[in-house]
Amino acid sequence: MIGEKTFENLGVPDLTVGRFQIWIHGWQFESPNNPYDSDWLRVTAHCGEGGASVWVSGSIVMASDIERFGEECEWLWGEGKGSATLDPMEPELSLEVQTTDSLGQLEVIVKITPDIITQSHLFKFEIDQSHLPAISKQCAAIREKFAVRIDYPNNCD
Repeated sequence: MIGEKTFENLGVPDLTVGRFQIWIHGWQFESPNNPYDSDWLRVTAHCGEGGASVWVSGSIVMASDIERFGEECEWLWGEGKGSATLDPMEPELSLEVQTTDSLGQLEVIVKITPDIITQSHLFKFEIDQSHLPAISKQCAAIREKFAVRIDYPNNCD
């Protein structure tokens, strides 16, 4: 179980979207033998609000997931409508940022659970569209450090 002391020891998150944070600890495999496993990152993710604090960690996000999310946030900033998703294959975590009105308000929906069999946690909160450039910039910084290692056919159409 991850406690508050660990939260402090993690330092500055690599990606923050409102009340959601993710820290990237490195590749699942530094020198993978299987190319399909080469893109996975070891992460710790957290979302909390209103007395709830949910943590998840492990190799549950790929570098390509982060890259795609950053590109979608950049597109959303330019369009002013639509959505951006961080939706890894692993079911412990998903995040969606979607427009709610023409004034730039965005709703963030985070689904996060450390135990997919017995728990489900859903957080909803609002952010302003002015946060999108910073989110895109954080994703670009992650991409610089952890470049996508495999080209998936559905990667950022």
